[in-house]
Amino acid sequence: MNAPYVPPGSGWPGDPATPRTPVAESPQDVQRLAAEARSLDELVARQSVCRACPRLVEWREQVAVERRRAYASEDYWGRPVPGWGDPEPRVLIVGLAPAAHGGNRTGRIFTGDRSGDWLFASLYRVGLAAIPTSTYAGDGQRLLGVRVVAPVRCAPPANKPTPPERATCAPWLRRELELVAGSVQSIVVLGGYGWQALWPVLKEAGYGMPVRRAAFGHGAEVELKAPDGGSALLIGCYHPSQQNTFTGRVTEEMLDTVLTRARTHAGLPAPAES
Repeated sequence: MNAPYVPPGSGWPGDPATPRTPVAESPQDVQRLAAEARSLDELVARQSVCRACPRLVEWREQVAVERRRAYASEDYWGRPVPGWGDPEPRVLIVGLAPAAHGGNRTGRIFTGDRSGDWLFASLYRVGLAAIPTSTYAGDGQRLLGVRVVAPVRCAPPANKPTPPERATCAPWLRRELELVAGSVQSIVVLGGYGWQALWPVLKEAGYGMPVRRAAFGHGAEVELKAPDGGSALLIGCYHPSQQNTFTGRVTEEMLDTVLTRARTHAGLPAPAES
């Protein structure tokens, strides 16, 4: 592949877009195209071809060309990474942004990076994933009653999107929340950044919010009023970043406990005993 990204409709496993998918070139385009998406499939296709943030477009495509030595022989996705998983999720997992050599390479959030190794292993242990690993698109991984999304859909330089970039990307997440709100019972937020970015988007998507924003913490819980009049449980979880797992700030037990709590609250079955 000579292009710095996978052309839509070229056959990449799970590519939701086609050459006819409309492309957002500005924040105004993002707002319009997100609001006009009438289905989850249409929305994720539009997410996956967005070019509204010049700095993020330049960076994700530069990474896709230069590549990491370990992946030098691989093609990189090099596009925004849309939400993926169950289209009617009972559990929603909110990350931060795709990793430059993880989701930006594989085309799936958390797939192919160290954080994902921890996340998918835990999801499998608690009965929310079909297999314990996710290393590339089309690898057979299926999320069971779970969907993974992120406030920012492009890999940012130094893992730090700017406030305007966060604001530009927010309508994609808001519309995704609106489209899955009828089934979601538990929302797990990985990391303080995701927690901070999610609160205003939840409000815009129609969730009833507490007067004061609750502080982020591992295991922190907030009961939210869902747009349909029901409720959803928001749960904080330390991000399974390489730094957190190496230092022991996050352990397998800690991650399993939070995901088990989310699964139980959502009424999903426990894993079958082997």
